[in-house]
Amino acid sequence: MTDQTDTRLILVRHGESEVTVRRVLGGMKTCTGLSELGRRQTLALRDRWKSGVEPEVHALYSSPLPRAVQTAEILNEALGGLEIVVEHDLEELRPGDADGVRFDELEGRFGVIDFRTRPDLPMAPNTETSLRFHHRTAIALERVVAHNVGRTVVVSCHGGVVDVAFRHFLDLPKHGNFDLWTLNTSLTEFRVDDQGDRRGRWRLVRYNDHAHLAGIPTETGPAAH
Repeated sequence: MTDQTDTRLILVRHGESEVTVRRVLGGMKTCTGLSELGRRQTLALRDRWKSGVEPEVHALYSSPLPRAVQTAEILNEALGGLEIVVEHDLEELRPGDADGVRFDELEGRFGVIDFRTRPDLPMAPNTETSLRFHHRTAIALERVVAHNVGRTVVVSCHGGVVDVAFRHFLDLPKHGNFDLWTLNTSLTEFRVDDQGDRRGRWRLVRYNDHAHLAGIPTETGPAAH
């Protein structure tokens, strides 16, 4: 039980993934989970929660992609073994035929799509459009909030989901105008005051909080050697 009146939504971008190390676009067919560095990053976040500097968590959600589920599982070691609720609509943009394609081959195989100006066009056959991704992810976030009024919720998710949260909760343009560079295992927190059937305005409390990564690389590459 909790006597807090505000709902706290803490979004955790998953640890570095194997598909990122391999430089391929990883959807449900090709994502194999966290890299070695991704596990280190997530263990550091787990230890941060164990230290008591972060709030008590009442609910834990995850995208269905293995890199997010593994992040939630490791973090859950410090959260008391909560049920991990897999919310399928919090998956990153669904890549369709681009799943498993190397980043440097995408343009040659599928051409160039400017998501800023044409969010209604897919990057590749069977790929979800940016517009559709924003719509289903915003609905999923609202569903998580509605089920956890007055509680603190952690969601293990993706950089794209964090981007949608910014645009949705803060009433910002749905496409274009700004870019986010959300680091692996960083924390982004939104809060809203809930009073009965009335909801206040969402507040951004922090973005890209990665203090636990001091001394740990943020990505595999020259900085990791």
